[in-house]
Formats: sequence, C-alpha cells, structure tokens
Amino acid sequence: MRFDQVTVIGGGLAGSECAIQLADRGFAVKLCEMRPQVSSPAHHTDHLAELVCSNSFKSTCLDSAAGLLKAELERMGSVLLDCAHRAAVPAGGALAVDRVTFSELVEAEVAARPNIEVVHGEVTQIPEGHVVIAAGPLCSPALSEEVMKLVGGDALAFFDAAAPIVDASTLDMDVLFSQSRYEEQGSGDYLNAPLNKEEYEAFIEALTTADRVVLKDFEGGDLFQACQPAEEVARTGKDAIRFGAMKPVGLTDPRTGRRPWAAIQLRAENKEKTAYNLVGFQTNLTFGEQKRVFHMVPGLENAEFFRYGVMHRNTFVDAPHVLDGTFAVPGTGVRLAGQITGTEGYMEAVATGLLAALNTYAEAIEVAPVELPRVGALGALVGYATDPATVGYQPMHVNFGLVPPLEDGKRRSKRDRYQAYADRALDALDAYLARRSDLFGGDRS
Repeated sequence: MRFDQVTVIGGGLAGSECAIQLADRGFAVKLCEMRPQVSSPAHHTDHLAELVCSNSFKSTCLDSAAGLLKAELERMGSVLLDCAHRAAVPAGGALAVDRVTFSELVEAEVAARPNIEVVHGEVTQIPEGHVVIAAGPLCSPALSEEVMKLVGGDALAFFDAAAPIVDASTLDMDVLFSQSRYEEQGSGDYLNAPLNKEEYEAFIEALTTADRVVLKDFEGGDLFQACQPAEEVARTGKDAIRFGAMKPVGLTDPRTGRRPWAAIQLRAENKEKTAYNLVGFQTNLTFGEQKRVFHMVPGLENAEFFRYGVMHRNTFVDAPHVLDGTFAVPGTGVRLAGQITGTEGYMEAVATGLLAALNTYAEAIEVAPVELPRVGALGALVGYATDPATVGYQPMHVNFGLVPPLEDGKRRSKRDRYQAYADRALDALDAYLARRSDLFGGDRS
C-alpha cells in the first residue's frame, strides 16, 4: 500500500465503522474521540457509537429505502449493522437496539483490533497525513474552525433548515400547474399549488396554531436567528407569507385564467422529477402536524412525504461543491464521513463511514474508487450529496425520491413500486460487488 496509517476523528457511528473497516484492511488507525474530556450538549456517556436520539435504525422492510439500505450494507460487510442486529430489541418491522448493549458491542469490535488506537481528547488541528473527519452534527468549535479553513467559510453550515419533500406520483396534477413566475403557462421549473382567499386563510390559521417540535436547550434562539421557519414568518401578519414564499405574482391559474390569491411553489429535487420540495417552507412543526397542515393545500391533499421539514443544530459542509465523489477534500489527504457530509440518519452515518474506509483503501492500493450503482439507496444518496448540480444543499436521508424511475413504465402500487426499486438495486449491487473483488473480497494485504 502507498500508505498504511489513517487518523479517524470522531468515535460515533461513522467513525467507528470507518476505523474497524480500515483496521480489517491492514491500516494502523488512530481513532480520536473527544469524550469524556470534552462532551457535547447531546451526549450523555463517553461510549463509542452512542445513540443520542432514538434507539431505532428504522425499517427492515425491503419495500422501504431504510430497509434497502440495510440490505445493501449487509452485502457490503458493515460491522455496526451486525452489532445492531445483535443488540436488537423487539420493534415490529423496525431495527431498534438496546443503546448500552449496542455501544458495548461496537467498543468490543474496536478493542478486538490491536491496530486501532483509541485516543481520548479534543482534536483542535487536523493532523498531517490521511485523515477521515467523522465529527458528527455537533462538531466542536475548534475542529469546525479547522474544517472551515479547509473547505471555505461559506461552505460550512451550523443549522439544518430543510423544507418537506413529497412524492411526485401522489400529487394532483389536475390542480397543480407548471409555470415559473412571469413565464408562459405550462413552462418553467416549478409546480404551483394555487389557493383562493378562503383556502389561504384556513391554511395560515392551521400553520400558525399547529404543534411545534420542542427545541433542545442548546438549539434555542440561535436557530431561529439563522433561519426563520415558515410558521414564524406567518405569525408576523396574516399576509406576511403571501408577500414571501407564497406570493402569487407572475402566476396564472389555468383553471380560472386569473392570478391566485396565494400559491405554494414546488421545485423538483432531481432531473427525473420524482420528488418535489415545498419552496420556502422550512418548518419546525411536528411531523404529524406537517402532514395535516400541508394536506390542506389544493393539489397536496394526498401527498406522501419522502422527507418532512426539519430545523436543528447540525454542522455540515456543502458537499456537492467542496467534496469530490468520494467525500474527499480535493488536493488533500482529508475525507469526510457521517452527518458532517450532509447525509442524515444513523444507518446513513454507518454507510458513509464504510465508504470512507473503502475509498481510503482504494486510494492506498491505487485502484478505482467506489462507484455504487445510482439505482440503490446508498448510491442515490451519494449521487445527490456529491452532484455539483444539487442546488440549496440540505441534509438528506435515503429515500426513493432520489432513485431514477423504473424503466419499464408499468403502473404499480406504491408498495410494488418500492419493492421493484429494491429488487433492481440489489441486483445492480450484487453485480458491482462481484466486479470489485479488489475492495470487497480476496486478499486485502
């Protein structure tokens, strides 16, 4: 190998998976974890791979993107997924774990590899050599400053403010119309959901009185100073949002031939236009309330959500514009993994940790990097997170809105369509893994 030593910063899900995978490929790994010397507002222990929120890794069903991701990671040899299965507690069709047992199993896997040295203490400077930064969404101020120097100040965000994303196939196209402001009807990059005065006023009443997520103490006022949620804008006056995100100027509803009283614009998330986001509707409403309130919008009555809107503290880089296709900072020995890349979710963190290890190994033995099929859950997420054409990058978890549509054009129920996505993805992944025995099998020395 060209090099055989790697520093991994962060002992969470991504960092632990990465360190284990690197060690299994012959690297001497220094795994740096700032706890217990320095803690974060969200952590409660000094254990590796602590689950700071839910104890659920989401669905195991193949007709869900979360279940497909697990099937892909199992084929790719994820150690933390195996730990999760061994720490599982009853949870129906989901994979939920005993938090303490899970962390203990991960720590045992790390301890079983003598070529991993765990170093406790805050990293305030990025070391020389080959480094994987997997510092998580609450990256320390000192390390955040170092990352900022590396990628540029404008490329590092400290707050996650994402609008809901809906499944295009569940939208009522008899009501929605395609038009960019001041362009001809039927043209443009946006779908528009028109509201009359009565519909608008009912929507605003629901939006401003709906239940909101209770923020953690450390998120507080700074979050709303960084980005006001739509419901807060609406509270400043009944027409405030009608002169902002819901302004109808330049639009003509083809059903009436007139400008609507207000409109919500939807922008495509991908070139296939299988998913749309609600422009300007970053929100702090609970998921259940988002579903209720947005179902009041004409054309969205039956909309299904690929992702609900979220707002919280989250340190992440503008990955599509500052990282390469392997999540590396071009021209350096530094690669990123976990939520700092803008990928969202427990298993997504594990997956990017695995990818960081594989791509570091590929670099060391001078073979092609990992290029997962874009029809898979992980391949589609990586594509979204590293495509320079991605606009307004916000953290994203795996979802079927990111994968290309099925090519046969057959009409299917949602469940059958998702199962077909999964079948296609696993066939493509199996073929890819068979071609890449240099990374996924054989002699790794």
